[in-house]
Amino acid sequence: MTKVKKEKVSADGEEPAAVEAGGTERSYTELIAHLNPIAQPLASRKLSKKLYKCVKKAAKVKNIRRGVKEVQKFINKGEKGIVVLAGDTLPIDVYCHLPVMCEDRNLPYAYIPSKVDLGSSAGSKRPTCVILIKPHEDYQDAYNECLDEVSNLPKPL
Repeated sequence: MTKVKKEKVSADGEEPAAVEAGGTERSYTELIAHLNPIAQPLASRKLSKKLYKCVKKAAKVKNIRRGVKEVQKFINKGEKGIVVLAGDTLPIDVYCHLPVMCEDRNLPYAYIPSKVDLGSSAGSKRPTCVILIKPHEDYQDAYNECLDEVSNLPKPL
């Protein structure tokens, strides 16, 4: 009986994942409706996809920092990379100091609409509100492309 349930869960788990992957593309406008007021500069749909792919590649090589505490610690230590923040994190007091830290250290940062998608692209079931992508030669092309686009986003006043 246990095996049957596992098979059903895995079979059902694949279908919602496929629907979810297609659903996030269509529901980008819905995700934007639930953003925080401080979520500027917001990555476009195309840039969000590129950032998710870059995070996925970096997670394979174990070259990311995940979570507010860890990212803050390594920003203070002077580590370089792209900071990706989730725009739907509440309360905003949890991570509202990170953009200021990034600007002080000239680190590029961007907001994406969903912390659930950010966590899943990092290979975790747990939603994540902040990720620092460090440069690495295995995904240097994707990293440089994301770095250029994130650096060109208009900074908030």
